[in-house]
Amino acid sequence: MFKYIGVWPQAGHPISGERSVDMRGWRATVLAATGVVLTASCGYGAAVHAAKIPQEQLVGTWTSPAGTSLTFSKEHTFTGTGFDKVKAMADCAHPEKLSSGRWAFYASPKGDGLSVPDESATRGKDLQLSFTEDPTCTVWVYLYGDFGDTDDPSMCPTEGPDAGCPPDGYMKRSKAGTHS
Repeated sequence: MFKYIGVWPQAGHPISGERSVDMRGWRATVLAATGVVLTASCGYGAAVHAAKIPQEQLVGTWTSPAGTSLTFSKEHTFTGTGFDKVKAMADCAHPEKLSSGRWAFYASPKGDGLSVPDESATRGKDLQLSFTEDPTCTVWVYLYGDFGDTDDPSMCPTEGPDAGCPPDGYMKRSKAGTHS
């Protein structure tokens, strides 16, 4: 009258062996979120989206929704307006009075991996702005593209790759940008 019932461990729930669909979805969500947080916090997001562009593509006028405008020349000079709206310039004495200066791509002229602003560099993924009105005020600018796409890059004046860019801080090259 007694029947022997065999119980073997199965994958999933320890008794029923059923897998919870909700648990798998939850795990996938947590793993994806962790990857995004680590990518953004470690600066890898900036590296993945870096756009290395030639000087010819930089030359012209770039604007942001916040009202900042920069015009780059091939002679490594720039003019601009609206610098008081750039968060990265908060440490500069009077960003509202800044209007011109010099720019240079970051490069490793000695090939040792140490990047410095170098006016002889003809392409780059980041650059430095230094202002005529306040030589102590320099700003790091990162060039972005969708997964490195250089066809339609954006730029962001920022404190560094981990700082990110506010939504209205991204600058796009004007289609009818002036070339100097």
